[in-house]
Amino acid sequence: MIEGTQLFDLSTHRAVITGGGGVLAGVMAESLISAGAAVSLWGRGHSTPMDSVVADMKKRTGKPEQVHGLTVDTGDRESVSLAFEKTAEDIGVPDILINGVGGNIGKSSFLETDLDTFRKILDMNIMAGLMIPTQVCAGYWIENQVEGTIINMASMASYIPLSGVWAYDASKAAVMNLTMAAAKEFAPHRIRVNAIAPGFFIGHQNKALLIADESSGTLTQRGKDIINHTPYGRFGDQSDLAGTTIFLASRKASGFITGVTIPVDGGYLIHNI
Repeated sequence: MIEGTQLFDLSTHRAVITGGGGVLAGVMAESLISAGAAVSLWGRGHSTPMDSVVADMKKRTGKPEQVHGLTVDTGDRESVSLAFEKTAEDIGVPDILINGVGGNIGKSSFLETDLDTFRKILDMNIMAGLMIPTQVCAGYWIENQVEGTIINMASMASYIPLSGVWAYDASKAAVMNLTMAAAKEFAPHRIRVNAIAPGFFIGHQNKALLIADESSGTLTQRGKDIINHTPYGRFGDQSDLAGTTIFLASRKASGFITGVTIPVDGGYLIHNI
């Protein structure tokens, strides 16, 4: 019988989190580190250099020996392959991959959608956000018989399209579909593939879309609509993702679970009238 504390012990694991400079990625990193895992944060370092991100994570967790980071373009296969090799040298071969890269650019009607931007969003969420890092990591794991775990980042838009964000809707629906498809293909190699679908959390990219006045906390109309659609009556707090992250990362806790997407949404998907 496995004791409760053992279920969530990740002290023998090493994780890569792409999009490592983001708010949600930071919380997921903290949760894995608190469970004992060593974590390498991969990011492009556009808004904040990755050296600063890593230094901040070491300070926040108080466990500098478990924190690593690299500047990586996950849309470039060579960059990802080199980053995987460097990570393996520095902290050991990663056996957990969290595909945290993703996002949206702008909002428009269908007919006014800029097709170059549409392609850019698809590349960000599908190629950089899932396909390339998964191919590199899973390819190594299969060749070297490593039992790996992949956690993708889906969305409420994976289930129900959000208005005006056409490429984001399409790409996040694809993330959930690819999670199931990859889970089936990788299962014989003991590689699990699951996803988390966050509800509405305040991050760098959507803050202006949801909050009209940060000092007073006044919401935009879109922000109000989301809260009215969420039975819990609030936005997600970043800490709400911690438990699900550890659960899916732990082979002892969720070792027979693969191909699922878990909503962490305050009931957004069960809203009715």
